[in-house]
Amino acid sequence: MKNTNLSIFIAFGLLFVFPSFLNGQQDKTKNKLLMHHELPDGIYSPNSHENLKTSPAYKYMDGIFYTAQTNIDEFGNNILGDAANEPSIAVDPTDPDRMIIGWRQFDDVNNNFRQAGYAYTDDGGEIWTFPGVIDPGIFRSDPVLDSDLEGNFYYNSLTVTGGDYTCDVYKIAAGGFSWDDGTFAQGGDKQWMVIDKTEGTGAGNIYSFWTQSWSTCWPGAFTRSIDGGVSYENCVEVDGEPYWGTMAVGPEGELFIVGSGYFNGVIVAKSTTAQNPAFPVGWDSYEQVNLDGELSGWTQVNPAGLLGQADIGVDISDGSGRGNVYVLSSVVRNSNSDPADVMFARSTDGGENWDTPIRINDDMGTSNYQWFGTMSVAPGGRIDVVWLDNRDDNPGTYWSALYYSYSLDQGETWSSNTKLSLAFDPHVGWPDQDKMGDYFDMESDDDYAHLAWANTINGEQDVYYGRISRIMVSTEDISLQKDILSFSCYPNPANDLATIKFKLNNKSVVKLAICDIYGKEIKTILVAEQDAGTSHVAISTADLSEGIYICRLQAGQHSESVRLVLMR
Repeated sequence: MKNTNLSIFIAFGLLFVFPSFLNGQQDKTKNKLLMHHELPDGIYSPNSHENLKTSPAYKYMDGIFYTAQTNIDEFGNNILGDAANEPSIAVDPTDPDRMIIGWRQFDDVNNNFRQAGYAYTDDGGEIWTFPGVIDPGIFRSDPVLDSDLEGNFYYNSLTVTGGDYTCDVYKIAAGGFSWDDGTFAQGGDKQWMVIDKTEGTGAGNIYSFWTQSWSTCWPGAFTRSIDGGVSYENCVEVDGEPYWGTMAVGPEGELFIVGSGYFNGVIVAKSTTAQNPAFPVGWDSYEQVNLDGELSGWTQVNPAGLLGQADIGVDISDGSGRGNVYVLSSVVRNSNSDPADVMFARSTDGGENWDTPIRINDDMGTSNYQWFGTMSVAPGGRIDVVWLDNRDDNPGTYWSALYYSYSLDQGETWSSNTKLSLAFDPHVGWPDQDKMGDYFDMESDDDYAHLAWANTINGEQDVYYGRISRIMVSTEDISLQKDILSFSCYPNPANDLATIKFKLNNKSVVKLAICDIYGKEIKTILVAEQDAGTSHVAISTADLSEGIYICRLQAGQHSESVRLVLMR
């Protein structure tokens, strides 16, 4: 899909000039954008950490998961009455014991004024030091951290002055823990940053993109630095105009950007020229990725925040998956009524074509929230995924726990979901805004997944480091835990005939049914024992009215659904 900037520009202009003429989808997009941007409200009210009341900080470790609070005082205690959320992490590739986490720091939970908080460790996360904020008294939000091959740390921070959204990038030189004075880096709301860690032409390039609607250089929404952060180039537009997303660099220096599309779906833009300092940034193409759902920003579990951002990762290993591109996000489902599932899609041809999406959370039913879905890809190709999940704690509430799953075979099969943390109430400790931030962040190496996350286990919003150990389970063992490997329907939309295609991992009793959009079964297609492998079932829909239906497949302990559209 090639960009048609003129039509997108006209549609975006109508959003502001002729609101009475907008259709329902455009209204929805307008509401999404208006609801979710940073506002510098609240008054700076400095608090000295030494004068605050404290309580014991929370720390937990078992055979799989270690987690420790990072927004702590000099003695390692929890600071009462503050709040911290929306964390990002950077790991030094030259010394993995050296890490840094940044977050939105609220000194007073009754105030909405936020600053650029951070903490560091040089012993693998056992002891964390929180020196305070980078720029005291200055409104800062949306922290994004990364490192380069030499072990320098970078902190991209949003600020708003007189309605103008801009970003500064701060740097810590290799081996130290002191920030410089920062460099103007263009910017806008919900920015993200990634640094090229390949050894190719673009090694050390710093890339940043943000929401075009809240840009300091509209319609531009992207910049790069080709001199190690000394300066940042003038803004350029991003084909497809993605927002609420992340970036990744491929093994050959290719740059990928993922985000929600302005009118539907998820967009992935690709550039093979961004790595070359001698040329301006250009975009090869952009593609729409089907995750069977939409990124959302008005859900009950995180009312003033997002369900999470879209994550993108690339396999940089020397294995069979080298160059694979992966997209993951928590989305409101299209094919059923589930308010939030963690959905995953894969491209094996550099982002041109995408496989049928896979649901990572394995809970039954369509009423649970799986939110803040976060992915990272290890250098060896392992894919790690975490999310918050309210499937089994305090029914009827939004109490959530941290869950984990991983894949060792390029996303073909996944480990069973593992609960890592205690459940907690995400609706406590809000710093005068009804959310727990908009995202988590994770970086994987071949031994661990290093996670920056937030929770309220202490009864308030705090930021934590998490270290997830690789679970030594073979790919064959993983595959035994999944009954349905794929499920699709074609043609779609259909007329009087459609074909259902599914692949079973094990011999199972299968039930195939058509349901209305509310999940009520209206037609049973098949109830029979099916062998492992791929099956095709032709169905007649001549007795059904034109409209939208749900085709549901149950096999063994698993159930999958796809949306079926009938058009006469």
